[in-house]
Amino acid sequence: MVNKIIYACLAIVISIVVILPMALHTAGLHPKNSHDFNFDYNDKKALIIATNHGTLNKPGETSGKKTGLYLSELSVPYYHFVNAGMQVDIASIKGGMIPTEPIPFFIKTDEDKAFESDALTNSKLANSLKIEDLNFSEYSVIFLSGGWGAAYDLGYSEILGEKISDAYHNTDAIFGGICHGVLGFIKAKTKDGNILIAGRKMTGVTDKQVAELGISITPMHPETELKKAGALFESETKFIDVFANHTVVDDEKRFVTSQNQNGGHDVSYAILKLLEN
Repeated sequence: MVNKIIYACLAIVISIVVILPMALHTAGLHPKNSHDFNFDYNDKKALIIATNHGTLNKPGETSGKKTGLYLSELSVPYYHFVNAGMQVDIASIKGGMIPTEPIPFFIKTDEDKAFESDALTNSKLANSLKIEDLNFSEYSVIFLSGGWGAAYDLGYSEILGEKISDAYHNTDAIFGGICHGVLGFIKAKTKDGNILIAGRKMTGVTDKQVAELGISITPMHPETELKKAGALFESETKFIDVFANHTVVDDEKRFVTSQNQNGGHDVSYAILKLLEN
């Protein structure tokens, strides 16, 4: 009897560690890289911006479940940019600690595991640069990572909007965003004061995915806010949108956005390809 219980427990553990991750990948969660990354940008720098907000709370509340950055939305682009020879800085609105969303070990990407086990990257996340102190014109790539925490700060930051606007008008930088990170674009303006992303093809987390996950208490939802800003919203859908994946480049080829956590490889590749030109 005892042996049967032990074997049953082992079977459950094997299912969680081996079979479940394979099934989730097959369904579309965190797909493996399918691109040939062969870039050499030793003379270029990339800036990745993430959230400082670490609590999933309603407006006016201070307590709630832990949240923050969905790490793969930073770790995957980070390593692609680093492997392309770029210096990569990590920043946030306030600087300092970037909290991360707690996720089960069996759905962490290889990049997540590498990031969490490296002293340098951990330090960059714990001691992120403050965007107010940075000169965005130094960067060839400005990338906004997502996670539920980004719904609380990126889209509200006037400074982020101003710095993206200045970089857009005064440099040839490529702007990227994924998941809730795209909210950081909504306050950027044209020289005549209009919304910079109006009329541009963009994507981000769908309202359908927000509803399916039952997390509607966040103050901003990417699909809703991008449409309000006049962006031409695109997305793909599946039986559950957490398994969907879509990356889009705007017609000017300055903005590359990806729908959710599944697009890290695609959005990074598209950005690096655009830098060739």
